[in-house]
Amino acid sequence: MTRLDVLDQFKSLQDAIYDGLCASDPLMVWQEDQWDRPGGGGGRSRAGVSGSIWEKGGVNFSDVHGVLNDALRSQLKTDASTFQATGVSLVLHPKSPHVPIVHMNVRHFKLDNGKEWFGGGIDLTPHYVEEAEAVLFHRALKAICDQFDTGWYADFKALADDYFYLPHREETRGIGGIFFDELGALSGSDLDQAFAFVQALGEGFLPTYLPLVSRKKDMPVEPMHLDWQRMRRGRYVEFNLVHDRGTRFGLVSNGRTESILMSMPPQANWAYNYEVIAGSNEAQTQGQLKKGKDWLGGA
Repeated sequence: MTRLDVLDQFKSLQDAIYDGLCASDPLMVWQEDQWDRPGGGGGRSRAGVSGSIWEKGGVNFSDVHGVLNDALRSQLKTDASTFQATGVSLVLHPKSPHVPIVHMNVRHFKLDNGKEWFGGGIDLTPHYVEEAEAVLFHRALKAICDQFDTGWYADFKALADDYFYLPHREETRGIGGIFFDELGALSGSDLDQAFAFVQALGEGFLPTYLPLVSRKKDMPVEPMHLDWQRMRRGRYVEFNLVHDRGTRFGLVSNGRTESILMSMPPQANWAYNYEVIAGSNEAQTQGQLKKGKDWLGGA
């Protein structure tokens, strides 16, 4: 595995996912930006709006390098001086409140002290949690993980439960997924295996997510559903601005702000002291947003 291999694979992954989204939602209007980072490197952002399925979304590729400032060294917990970071990230905010928000990213880091690794993750954020949907999603992720190590799904699922959590709300962002970091740098894994894994995860995105979209995109929508969708999007904003490592890394590394904040929903809402109605679908969803929930359905 070489750096050029990573670059080629990640660019191809962005293209494949973008092409799949365009085919699934031909009405979505996309804008592509090629950009340069003042401190070194650049990227290619593809942002879409006004689709029949997705109200807003984006698929970004970046390849940046430069000097590690104090904030970056603290975040990465390293004494290295320079870094290279390559990645693909995506977020899709659906038009229908019955279709879940999805996020995925895969990334490669290399430091001048010789440390090198892969990281990433994927998680699903339904506005309305449905157990059957959660089971399909988590079983698909387990199948990808099991190709490499039968212990990875449980390990990475637990990391996702911890990572995609809003402590100030005492709830998870959604139904989780998998999250991993420093894969290839930790004992028990190697870089070639880690590279193959992030490729498999990226290639598995469309086959995992699009069937979930097809199940629900045409369900009838009432005003109360849209109100709840905007409330749940507010939680998404809270996580991304307060806790998300990728957002923090991008901002403190002088990344491209428009690309970093691509993950924000088109509309969100915060209502003071909002309480769900007992026994409602909204209350059922809120009750499911807990760490450690087994979504495999007895598999």
